[in-house]
Amino acid sequence: MERLRVASLFAGCGGTDVGVRGDFAFCGRKYAALPTRLVYANDFEPSACDMFDRNFRIKIDRTDIRQVDVSNVPQYDFLTAGFPCQSFSVVAQNPPRLGIKDSDKGTLFEEVCRFLKAHKPMGFLCENVKGILSANHGTAFPIIMRSLRDCGYYVMHMLLNARFYGVPQRRERVFIVGFRDAALLDAYRQPMPVTHNATLGEVIALENTVPDKYYFSERAVAGMRAAKPEMNKGRIQNLDEPCNTVGAHLCKMSLNGTDPVLCINGRYRRFMPSEVARIQSFPDNYELVGSERAQYKALGNAIPPVLAWHVMKSVCDAFTLKSSTYHKTS
Repeated sequence: MERLRVASLFAGCGGTDVGVRGDFAFCGRKYAALPTRLVYANDFEPSACDMFDRNFRIKIDRTDIRQVDVSNVPQYDFLTAGFPCQSFSVVAQNPPRLGIKDSDKGTLFEEVCRFLKAHKPMGFLCENVKGILSANHGTAFPIIMRSLRDCGYYVMHMLLNARFYGVPQRRERVFIVGFRDAALLDAYRQPMPVTHNATLGEVIALENTVPDKYYFSERAVAGMRAAKPEMNKGRIQNLDEPCNTVGAHLCKMSLNGTDPVLCINGRYRRFMPSEVARIQSFPDNYELVGSERAQYKALGNAIPPVLAWHVMKSVCDAFTLKSSTYHKTS
């Protein structure tokens, strides 16, 4: 098949785009180049955009997506969009979980619809947190799906856990796939789980290479040990298992929270940004730039590239299968 021209909305630091592009290695496995070509990307977060620009040939459009003139966007065949998840996340507290009632971020999926109506690409891929399924007492997701169908697409969704696709992390996410041609949706197959499951122990740094600043103080450890067990203080990770979900707020984590932490040889510490990148399945040649706080935020918000690769490979396979069927019957 010919290479699909791809536009990426809410691109962040480019986790989706690393996967959609392919041609990278992770945990000793090669993820082949996919028949795609990134022609446009947009995001509004400066630090994430800086990281994107360091790792991709095209420069990201930093215009607020609500202000983008779609007539100036290059033509594309396929759209990807990981629209903001904070309003749908079940851990949302400040601001609270407002779903589509969040006028700031909860309705940004409408910008995806604006792009779809303007350019009418052959298909699209959207991603969001599992909580989108139950937001607003279960009423938000049907509205989103109906809005996407009204743009002229046949759509389906799937809930995937990154741990079953070679990512060393338990991370459940909803993917929405849509095509203008119903035959393409019929040809699309949800990616099958892989037989190899990566573990946290494969991607963390050796103890003697970790600076002291990443270790918690004796006072913090004593406070955790003194807390009641039911308070669930400090989720210590098993190196032989995938990690719990890493989030954008790891920069301000503590042993008094529920974020994943490490305990190796009796010493407690948080993850380094480079480890978060590997937990998210970014390849080692992906460059991190900016402050550590910015790196944690950008990486925590990203879609794991390996998971994105599996989903996009299935998209490309659908196009190939549909094209092959067309030629056989014509």
